[in-house]
Amino acid sequence: MRIVVDANILIAELIRKRGRQLIARNELELYMAQEAWSETTYELNKRVEKMIAKDILSSSIGKNLLSDAISLAEAKVTIIPPEVYSGFETIARRRIPRDPNDWFTVALALAIEVPIWTTDRDFFGCGIATWTTDTLLAHLDNDN
Repeated sequence: MRIVVDANILIAELIRKRGRQLIARNELELYMAQEAWSETTYELNKRVEKMIAKDILSSSIGKNLLSDAISLAEAKVTIIPPEVYSGFETIARRRIPRDPNDWFTVALALAIEVPIWTTDRDFFGCGIATWTTDTLLAHLDNDN
């Protein structure tokens, strides 16, 4: 299944064991806009640092989690450069009026004609199919 992944869902799922197992599945072809990738790496670092600071994770476990998460994402997510989707910027901004800063995710989905994996309600109703983690898992599990 080909799908554009939103930065927020990728960050959340990279932290979870279940999410890392899902991302690693061979049936998934994940795509992400270059801007979303920059946001992902920045926010993932911040979240793990906060988990270490709050003693949710030890420093060594946190660093290993971050390293494993980044390695998995680099292996499984195809980062698409802006020239592929920038021609869709105007229509994408109109389709996601509550958060136009996420236009590049919508534009990429339009450019490569695939749905978006997200739980961000700002994407709902943008005219592109959206998948949550639970529906994506159910779909993949039913296909096997």
